[in-house]
Amino acid sequence: MLFWFIAIAVTAIACAALFYAAGGRAVNVSAPETGDSNSHFRLVLAGIDADLAAGKLGEAEANAARSELAREIIRLKAETSKAVAAGDLGRTPLLVGLAGIAILAFAIYAALGNPNLPSQPLAGRTEIATQSLDLGTAVARIEQQLAAKPDDVRGWAVIAPAYTEMGRFADAAKAYRRVIELSGPTPKLQTSLAEALLLDSNGAGSDEAMTLLRAASVSDPSDPLPRLYLAAELTRTGQYDEAATAWQGALALSQGTEPWLAAAQQGLAVAQNDGAPAGPSPGESQMIAQMVGGLADRLASQGGSVEEWTQLVRAYLVLGDKAQAQMAYDDAVVAYPKAFDRGELDSIALNAGLTLNGATP
Repeated sequence: MLFWFIAIAVTAIACAALFYAAGGRAVNVSAPETGDSNSHFRLVLAGIDADLAAGKLGEAEANAARSELAREIIRLKAETSKAVAAGDLGRTPLLVGLAGIAILAFAIYAALGNPNLPSQPLAGRTEIATQSLDLGTAVARIEQQLAAKPDDVRGWAVIAPAYTEMGRFADAAKAYRRVIELSGPTPKLQTSLAEALLLDSNGAGSDEAMTLLRAASVSDPSDPLPRLYLAAELTRTGQYDEAATAWQGALALSQGTEPWLAAAQQGLAVAQNDGAPAGPSPGESQMIAQMVGGLADRLASQGGSVEEWTQLVRAYLVLGDKAQAQMAYDDAVVAYPKAFDRGELDSIALNAGLTLNGATP
């Protein structure tokens, strides 16, 4: 409340200063001591009469001078009346404008302002907000709210992807099921539930997930994600003809810049070759092995980007060394624990039959 008193006082002072500055005032004008504004003209008239009496002016000239003096008095009175009227008119819009600005400022601040925000620099506030953001704490709060309101579909929709991010795949599946129960099935919800089920199966697959993915791919023909999961699972289970169709359907939806494009192309090649990837020649294998060894050593000692880990896992798979590919994938999971950062890498691992939780099979 103190803030608003101070704000109103400061605004009132500012408006008063602007009103005073814009007001009309006479500058460097001193009124005659008698207070008679016509004293100057009386002196001129007396001078004309004196000149007439002294014979300096004739009667006609004196009359002409008196007439000119009368016209000057009338002109000055008319100009003074206009100036006063204009000054009075100009102060009214000024008052209205100042009042409008003050009201508008208070209205905008009441809607957007926050007088209780700590007086910190913007960078400091961003840092504090980032530090206070804890996924586990946020999830715990949402869980408490959902315990009190189990039909809060928005809460379930928020917590489901958070569970996936935290690796709590069984909880994520339960949350997605609850969202579908409350709001009805959609292709995206079906795909998300299928993803959670596949991740929770630890590479063993899920019949329910396959049913959901087929339904999602039919309901939304423009989304490649259910086709990618479906193709990967079909490849893993040896259903290569259907897998090739699913890979081709996903690739047909590609714009050419998607991060999963290379993995889908490789998956299609594997499916078309009945699960056996085309291996390189002996000379190419030796060169690839040398490059892979250098990349693996550098990543082990210095770390690297998720793209480099993906390249290493893919290279091991091309060489047919699934055990090394699994070990490289395990190290990549340690370096990048968030599933969101490993989209293409997880797709390649799932397609190759590697476990997605980072544990050696």
